[in-house]
Amino acid sequence: MRFPRASYPVLALAHGLGFALLALPAAAQTGAPPSVPPASATPTTRSAVPVRDDSAPDVVTYGQREDVMRFGAELAARRGLDVQWVQRHLAESRYVPSVARFIMPPPAGTAKNWAAYRARFIEPVRLRAGTAFWREHERWLVRAQAMYGVPAEIIVGVIGVESIYGRHMGTFRVIDALATLSFDFPSGRRDRSAFFRDELEQFFVMAHSEGLDPLAPKGSYAGAMGMGQFMPSSWNKFAVDFDGDGRIDMNHSPADAIGSVAHFLAEAGWQRGQPTRYVVSPPVDSVDRAALLGPDILPTFSAQEFAARGAVLEPAGQAHEGKLALVELQNGDAAPSYVAGTANFYAVTRYNWSSYYALAVIELGETIARLRHTDR
Repeated sequence: MRFPRASYPVLALAHGLGFALLALPAAAQTGAPPSVPPASATPTTRSAVPVRDDSAPDVVTYGQREDVMRFGAELAARRGLDVQWVQRHLAESRYVPSVARFIMPPPAGTAKNWAAYRARFIEPVRLRAGTAFWREHERWLVRAQAMYGVPAEIIVGVIGVESIYGRHMGTFRVIDALATLSFDFPSGRRDRSAFFRDELEQFFVMAHSEGLDPLAPKGSYAGAMGMGQFMPSSWNKFAVDFDGDGRIDMNHSPADAIGSVAHFLAEAGWQRGQPTRYVVSPPVDSVDRAALLGPDILPTFSAQEFAARGAVLEPAGQAHEGKLALVELQNGDAAPSYVAGTANFYAVTRYNWSSYYALAVIELGETIARLRHTDR
């Protein structure tokens, strides 16, 4: 899993999780805990109670941790919240061993395979659900496209990849997931506990502003919530009350989810009317190919610079006036796939810092759009 270098880090950690998610057991992918926690996923010695597995998580609460209570007091002071309210709910948050396990990267040597990744998302269940979702909520999709410039198929693709249109929004208590990763982030990968402490603070801000019980919301093992799987800070910044009922509810309101996803992508730099990518044949020369691949998914080169390096774009790509990125997607032992990504391809990666994720979103939405057209 990669983290954004730009200003949109908050969704990228939890959404999809790229190949890390593919490496998880099926129980993890739906939010269900495994039956046996890993030996390495234990709280630090600061915990005042013994570690138990997820079958009895209530015995591993954070109420006896002085550092957690101090965090709650500081959070309340920063945000103008009632300290007793914050600390009372933090005290009931639980260490969840499976959260610590699932956040770990896939085993070393796990090969990336775009074809396998694509097959996970462009499949019959999502296609049927996406077609029904589009048909049922077309008026909101049309409104979001008009307001934010983001096409309906992109919005449908994001919600389909993230939660299968609300079917899989996660079963972990969000406060537990965020507390676990804030105060007992597992060793063995780069420490992201500061990121999750920020998200835990944002979660309390969200719960207060929305009038929610902090112990009630459920989401992914990384703390993402709703049909669009927003992290708390993204919820606070980009979620919108699109149906106008006076509250933001991406768990039960498809309209709010549609509007919030479109709003996020618009703020991430979506360009109205621009394609997401073009067909391209990469340079044969390895030096030229490496030069174009160097900036990764960040659009850097003009169509003319592509041509000068030996990359052959389709005619529409040759006429593109903005910057492009040569995007390589590995296919295991087979030859890689390539696309020329535009600023809009890059905008989708603000949701999840992964070219594989972005292309899965785009192709899922496009496939559903074609199915709708053929069904008419």
